[in-house]
Amino acid sequence: MKTMITEKINLFNVKEVLLALLLYATCFLHGLEAQTTKPNVLFIAIDDLRPELSCYGAPQVKSPNIDKLASEAVVFNRAYCNVPVCGASRASLLTSILPTKTRFIDYLAKAEKDVPNANTLPGVFKQAGYKCISNGKIFHYNKDAMEKSWSRKPWMPNVSHSVSQDPTNPKFDGKSNKGRVYEAPDVPDSVYFDTKVAQKTIADLKLLKYSDEPFFLACGFIRPHMPFYAPKKYWDLYDREAIQVADNRFRPENAPMQLRGSGEYKSYGFGEYKPNTEAFHKMMRHGYYACVSYVDKQVGDVLNALESLGLADNTIVVIWGDHGWHLGEHDFWGKHNTLHNALQVPLIVKVPWKAAGKNTEALVESVDIYPTLCDLANVPVPNYIMGESFSAVLTNPSKKFRDAAYARFKVADAIVTEKFTYSLFENGEEMLYNRELDPKENVNVVTDPVYSEQLKEFRIKLNEKINKATSYQ
Repeated sequence: MKTMITEKINLFNVKEVLLALLLYATCFLHGLEAQTTKPNVLFIAIDDLRPELSCYGAPQVKSPNIDKLASEAVVFNRAYCNVPVCGASRASLLTSILPTKTRFIDYLAKAEKDVPNANTLPGVFKQAGYKCISNGKIFHYNKDAMEKSWSRKPWMPNVSHSVSQDPTNPKFDGKSNKGRVYEAPDVPDSVYFDTKVAQKTIADLKLLKYSDEPFFLACGFIRPHMPFYAPKKYWDLYDREAIQVADNRFRPENAPMQLRGSGEYKSYGFGEYKPNTEAFHKMMRHGYYACVSYVDKQVGDVLNALESLGLADNTIVVIWGDHGWHLGEHDFWGKHNTLHNALQVPLIVKVPWKAAGKNTEALVESVDIYPTLCDLANVPVPNYIMGESFSAVLTNPSKKFRDAAYARFKVADAIVTEKFTYSLFENGEEMLYNRELDPKENVNVVTDPVYSEQLKEFRIKLNEKINKATSYQ
């Protein structure tokens, strides 16, 4: 009797072990298949979006769809653009080449002009057999490097993002004949640029599902770029009186004379509001938040389509903001300088077979996205690119990556380290902020003798970055 019981127990154990081995083998093969099958890429670029999202610790912003993706992805808390202006930032990322004094200068920058011999990120995927599609704003000029980059002509909506849908909005109300900077008409989402981009992207996903080719699908949204035009329902998500404005609406102490804020917002009309007042700051933040919530809905529609079509399990998803943005800090609105708010960008990367629901403090630059996506898809990269793959961080989010991120804008070069931001202006002026002690960058400590040794190190490190940037010819 005892022997029979023992044999049954042993038989049960054998079955349990075999079942466990079978389960392990199935999971292993599934993981192996995910890494050997050519993955698709959905690259979502969002204009002027700074890390002002719930998943970045900004609960006042309602961004449930991006937050949901973040819960399934790796969120980069320390990602930085290389140029804080849209055209140059995009050209730099899409070629993985750093800016210099003569390359990728401003919003007019074009990859085909500044680096005509360089291949682009979609270009290398196209060469690797991918169907590469661009909808909305990816390059600043959608025809930039068009032939080498895309499988078909880039698609743009037939309506400008700055066209008013509010009959009460004066057509010409600013210094450059632009309209008012805000509107909240009670209209459907579909009248605006970004919804048309989302709808086109969803239509393409439905076609790509049945394609024999893997895809690199780029989807570029404009909002929250000014003007702050979004349907009324997104404005209604926020109580303007409860909106907290910046508490450092003053110029940084000891700031160099060459430090400037963007003047772009001044080209719009302000209606009844007077700049620099409390009411103006609340209105501008309200408009920005409403536009973030509007574009979040469009992102959600695209991601839901990806899921419902059964494409999510083999698609790498990237959400990237092209540069940072000041929301009234130092009385600045927009980008166009080397302060931290203008340089830090949201970067969320979902890779189905990598870490999920994690945040990382690894320092990365926008130029690193190009080689990372190529690494994940086993696509060869040109030997001249300047970015580095951070795919190891996607496996282990606690892993360190760069010791400093590099950026420049017109008259200043800058680096961001774990605790500091340092800028050198072309006239010799410098900025140094200890963000550990002064996270809002209110006091430039470059003349404080306490930081003299660190300052020497930053000068050397910045010079190394500049030399690397100028090495590409």
